[in-house]
Amino acid sequence: MRYASLPFNQNQLGWPAGERCFPPQPMLRGDITADWVIVGAGFAGVAFARRLAEINPTLKIIIVEAHCTRESASARNSGFVIGLPHNIGSSTAELKKANAYRNLLQEGIRQLEQIISQHDLQCDWEQVGKYHCQAANSNDRVLKAYASHLDLMNESWQMLSSEELYPKLGTRFYSKGIFTPGCVLINPAQLIAGLNHYLPENVQRYDNTPVLGIRYGSVAEVLTPFGVIKTPKVMLATNALSPELRPGLSRQAAMATFASMTDPLTDEQLATLPPMQSWGLTPVNAIAGATFRFTTDRRFLIRQHVIPALKGQVSTAETYQATQLHQRLFNKVYPTLSSVKLSHTWSGTISVTRNGAPDWGMLNKFVCTAGGCNGAGVSKQTVAGSLLADFIMKQDNPHIADMLSLGKASFMPPSPALDIGIAFSLMKERFSGRKEV
Repeated sequence: MRYASLPFNQNQLGWPAGERCFPPQPMLRGDITADWVIVGAGFAGVAFARRLAEINPTLKIIIVEAHCTRESASARNSGFVIGLPHNIGSSTAELKKANAYRNLLQEGIRQLEQIISQHDLQCDWEQVGKYHCQAANSNDRVLKAYASHLDLMNESWQMLSSEELYPKLGTRFYSKGIFTPGCVLINPAQLIAGLNHYLPENVQRYDNTPVLGIRYGSVAEVLTPFGVIKTPKVMLATNALSPELRPGLSRQAAMATFASMTDPLTDEQLATLPPMQSWGLTPVNAIAGATFRFTTDRRFLIRQHVIPALKGQVSTAETYQATQLHQRLFNKVYPTLSSVKLSHTWSGTISVTRNGAPDWGMLNKFVCTAGGCNGAGVSKQTVAGSLLADFIMKQDNPHIADMLSLGKASFMPPSPALDIGIAFSLMKERFSGRKEV
């Protein structure tokens, strides 16, 4: 059989570990059996496992993670827990889908809040909203469309000029921005580590246990380097990573994004900026523009630069290139902070689908999945995982209808056609957003 490709990042994330450091779980050694095997300990995987265990506490549920939770793809995101869809649309059908999407995202936030409160999970959870900004001298068509769509959904928002943004963000790089209050900011590495630690007793985790393949017979056999797990049911929580594990046609592609973080600003460096609370900012062009955050411990985070990563692997050279891009961009946005250097640069992986719909549900009689996050991964994948458990276990949940209304991810062509299509799409987005950097 052909073994699955394994995700690999030649870099280390820069999110602070926090006061509570949860140790990694042991590697699987030896052959075992389970009622369910979940591949991937990210937001979808742990939400599925938790809900499955709640529905039936007698099930033996195993989660296997290729690395450890603090180095997983979920830990590597920028820490935005989004409560509104990025792209809304104005037609009746688009508006209906956007309302369903909003319901799902906000249910994901509610579920996370409940777990955080129950276990006093420390992850710098702050409901401070977010800024959606355009750079100076760029066309404000996107912001105006976004504002009109927010009105259609009866969402509150505030348009801010460059002078109004300055005391909030400490920069005049942006000409306009829309503030929406519903977004939550977090330390994602602390959150996903805590979610994995506080799982029900009938869920067992194995870290540093990559899945090499799945054999099908009377049951599924999940192959790992030092053991085989026999199980009647498998849930793939890998998004677009290790596509060889997914039965059927390919419906997702992996893209690598890069983030950098500074050390905490000194008092002298902070004095060059207006007094600021922590904040988060997303660009009008997600591919060319940059996401910024100012954290509770006085660090800046920059996320910018997207490349194809169809096998989920990122080289040191690609990380170095991203570091140079981020440093130049940071100096451009914050010219008074030229003494501030980046302390970490790391890559993360997002999953994209051609039509923006999720890859969700049963794939064959053995395997189900919750993938195709298309951004908004924390809240969306949390609710996608928990709803998948309800759906499979035939639990009554009105949000299942919201999930099904998003449609099904469309087929993606194989390489090299896929590679050419992705390269063209990235080039087009970078050209249209060239004024954002």
